[in-house]
Amino acid sequence: MRLASLTCSNTDILHALGATGALVAVDSHSDAPGLDHAARLGPDLNIDVPALVAARPDLVLASLSVPGMERVVAEVEAAGLNMAVLDPTTLDQTLESIRQVGALIGRAPQGEALAQALDADLTALHRETERPVRVVVEWWPRPIIAATRESWVTELLARLGAVNALGDLDGRSRPLTLEQVREARPDLIVCSWCGVKKLRPEVIEARGLGAAVVAIPESGLGRPGPRLIEGARQLRAAIDGLGVGGGT
Repeated sequence: MRLASLTCSNTDILHALGATGALVAVDSHSDAPGLDHAARLGPDLNIDVPALVAARPDLVLASLSVPGMERVVAEVEAAGLNMAVLDPTTLDQTLESIRQVGALIGRAPQGEALAQALDADLTALHRETERPVRVVVEWWPRPIIAATRESWVTELLARLGAVNALGDLDGRSRPLTLEQVREARPDLIVCSWCGVKKLRPEVIEARGLGAAVVAIPESGLGRPGPRLIEGARQLRAAIDGLGVGGGT
């Protein structure tokens, strides 16, 4: 089967399932190992659809987890390619996406095993505390954009025994004023900016909010797939380092 992936999260799933070699085309942000043979299609929000068609994929994996991907999905549909569109917003939906991809490419047992392993690894990171640490995960600095209620980040933090400090705000993410972030009373702000080569937590520290700041690559928090365990482990270490709330 010839596969194409239009977002990093889908490419990461395929890589974890051992299907990297079947990829004939990927977006330019995908950074899984072993992709030198695959055609690069440009950024996820600006996919070169004619190049995608030329790669002759049997299945295109798209996703709506990247804001604005609806337009790309519509263009691929108009091109008549066979496509599956993933749209997880919770951890359970992320696990189901892994199973779905496994089934689509004829690797259902591997998909089930990968989903179960990720679920178990996340569960093992849970800690009970007297007061859950309040965390803001920031996707962009100007304007400030951060994960809100309908992001998998909310459930990921809950799995760790922490709380999304912006969990009372609707949506997956939204632009915020500095005062809104202040009112959220975060103990920890995570610099996880999307699409940048270098994270700069000092920009967040300079706002003077009094919260601890840590940098965690977007690859570990911003992609609903198997690499969420990377971000979860780094979050666990950062939360433990705060000494807030008292753990058991």
